[in-house]
Amino acid sequence: VPSVNVSDLSPGVFLVDIREDDEWSEGRAPGALHVPLQTLPERLSELPADAPVYLICRSGSRSAYAAAWLGQQGIEAFNVDGGMLEWAAAGRPMEGDTDTPVVR
Repeated sequence: VPSVNVSDLSPGVFLVDIREDDEWSEGRAPGALHVPLQTLPERLSELPADAPVYLICRSGSRSAYAAAWLGQQGIEAFNVDGGMLEWAAAGRPMEGDTDTPVVR
């Protein structure tokens, strides 16, 4: 599965967060599109057909699975290694539905 490190992500990439609703509300990358993993097949039309898609989850496991599946659908997809845990550890910006976003 093609992958990228959090530190190598360029600003403005099409980032898809495939975590569950509770994980998403606790803390997320600004500008990410929330598409829980189980809804991915029915929401393919929301993904660009002509640009790479970067998938992120908590640790990188679910997003690796999603990136592999999207690749089989003909979409250029990359797994974000380490997921939101690595995102938070790298000090990247986060937002959430609380005053202090966290990643668990």
